[in-house]
Amino acid sequence: MAASLPQKAGGMAGMPSQQQPHPAPGAASTAGQQPPQGALREISPVFLCRIGQETVQDIVTRTMEIFQITRATQLPNGVTQSQAMYQDRFGKLQEHLRQLALLFRKLRLLYERCVEMTSDLQEESSELLPYVGEELVTVKVEPCSSAVNQERREVLEKVRQKNQEMKVLMDQMRNLLWDVNAMLTHRK
Repeated sequence: MAASLPQKAGGMAGMPSQQQPHPAPGAASTAGQQPPQGALREISPVFLCRIGQETVQDIVTRTMEIFQITRATQLPNGVTQSQAMYQDRFGKLQEHLRQLALLFRKLRLLYERCVEMTSDLQEESSELLPYVGEELVTVKVEPCSSAVNQERREVLEKVRQKNQEMKVLMDQMRNLLWDVNAMLTHRK
């Protein structure tokens, strides 16, 4: 079941990029991508964010694979399954969970490195709040033209008519379902 998911080139099969929790400066952790030539000594925050985005995609893919494995696992209902099948699924789950832990560790390191690199760019939280210490200025709205008001009334009337039609259809469907259910219960 896990094979039905599309895998990224150079990524999911061997998982080389997830084995290293922190990318080394000057070396790209994703296949086929290199940092700009001027940034060989220092990787830019944009490049780190791109790596982080790919890491999040890998985390989502791994999580989906875990859910597919658990969905395919049959609950014990008195039927004995082969021990080899159980061990195989258990091994796959353990490997996926180990890889998820590595991916989360890598994502945390990327986040911390980005915060460290952009600490001088971050604003105070009070600067982000609108209208701190200021009164809200009311904006005067000019009245609409009569043509716009007429069009608005027509649209509202059409919406009311459609809502009424939908209500009638829902009542009819409810009655039909009631009748079908009543006939099915009498049939037994």
